[in-house]
Amino acid sequence: MVGGVTQTLETPTGETSLALTRRARRMFRLLAERYPDAHCELDFTNPFELLVATILSAQTTDVRVNLVTPELFRRYPDAHALAGADRTDVETIIASTGFFRAKTNSLLKLGVALVEQHDGEVPGRMVDLVKLPGVGRKTANVVLGNAFGVPGITVDTHFGRLARRFGWTAEEDPVKVEHAVGAIIQRKDWTQLSHVLVFHGRRTCHAKKPACGACPVARLCPSYGVGETDPDKAAALVRTAPPR
Repeated sequence: MVGGVTQTLETPTGETSLALTRRARRMFRLLAERYPDAHCELDFTNPFELLVATILSAQTTDVRVNLVTPELFRRYPDAHALAGADRTDVETIIASTGFFRAKTNSLLKLGVALVEQHDGEVPGRMVDLVKLPGVGRKTANVVLGNAFGVPGITVDTHFGRLARRFGWTAEEDPVKVEHAVGAIIQRKDWTQLSHVLVFHGRRTCHAKKPACGACPVARLCPSYGVGETDPDKAAALVRTAPPR
């Protein structure tokens, strides 16, 4: 054991866990330098708004969610208002986010649960958040990390894809990915790591054609070469904003 990290070869890349930890932390630092403005791209002003927006973000883009939440929050600004919301009205407002009937059902139940169980306030603990309708660990970590300042790893499709491409884990299950990455990245960095990887996944390390030749962690990535390696061609693939 060196520095509290056991040196084993039970890692996806065959490197020791110590080497994996050092490489992962180096990659995080380089990506944080590339994306100093990485942040939650859902618009919100309080924990309630972030919780609702995160539930709406399933199977759609943050940009789309940000287009519908102003009207939703104007009509239903808190849990008490949402608990008594008109179902058809909510469905109409959020229709463009997709799966609007299921999302409406979750939101109405969420409002009732917050009022009945937490006096209308969003709880600041994982154990309480995951008991709420429509809230899993991913959503809870978004809220904890961005509304309450509690470090959390948010494993969305981008985060999971990059964690595996980087050789940080071979796990597919989001909860297992969360725990595996949490074991090699310092807890204080968990929330920002989530933002940085999402930014990188949306802008550079795309699912189908990653811009390897324009990647700041290319020399540390075991998956280098799965995408475009020519610097100029790769640069043309880099997005400056999230897709709509």
